[in-house]
Amino acid sequence: MHPHIIHEKETLFELGTIENNIIQYDFDKVVAYLNYKGRLTFGKNFKIYEDDMFLLYKLCLYFIRDYKNCEKYGLDPHKGILLSGPVGCGKTSWMKLLKNITPSTNTYQVVPSRYVTFQFNGKGYPVIELYGSTNSYCFDDIGVEPDGKHFGQDCNVMGEVLLSRHDLFIQSKKLTFATTNLNAEEIDNRYGSRVRSRMRQLFNLVAFDNNCKDKR
Repeated sequence: MHPHIIHEKETLFELGTIENNIIQYDFDKVVAYLNYKGRLTFGKNFKIYEDDMFLLYKLCLYFIRDYKNCEKYGLDPHKGILLSGPVGCGKTSWMKLLKNITPSTNTYQVVPSRYVTFQFNGKGYPVIELYGSTNSYCFDDIGVEPDGKHFGQDCNVMGEVLLSRHDLFIQSKKLTFATTNLNAEEIDNRYGSRVRSRMRQLFNLVAFDNNCKDKR
């Protein structure tokens, strides 16, 4: 099995070559694959914009675990990713696509944060335990979900989930990923300084430019 060779329907994508038992990824080939996978997943109008290439390059370094270049760009491969940026810049699409570069090692499930809250409203605290203590997840759009309420009891659901994810990370190094439209101050206001502090330990912060255009 060659992890750098990916089959999509009847198309074969070789994302690099093996040299001395180490995969040497070719960024141009990775981008070509992501463009193909993006159109397959999101429709024929999907495209990767030239303005986003440097950001995409850094994220690809992270996902292929290029430790040397991750260090160069201030990324810690042992932490998750918090991808931030304005509405419509492509955060969710990228987090759904990038894990396909290395499907055997990046198996997280993308879950809308509002869906976690809605589940809590119906099932209560076992939902926090579910998302806080198992598997790897990418929580999409954190910070804009409503507070939860179960049998009249209010709860900042995603705040509690993130605290639990931090405990899990300390215990087992299980990674957490997320996307957000909020800046650091807004996250602090939404979840409080304790959660914000834990998020610094959980995540590498990777951000689109604030002037990034809406691609929808």
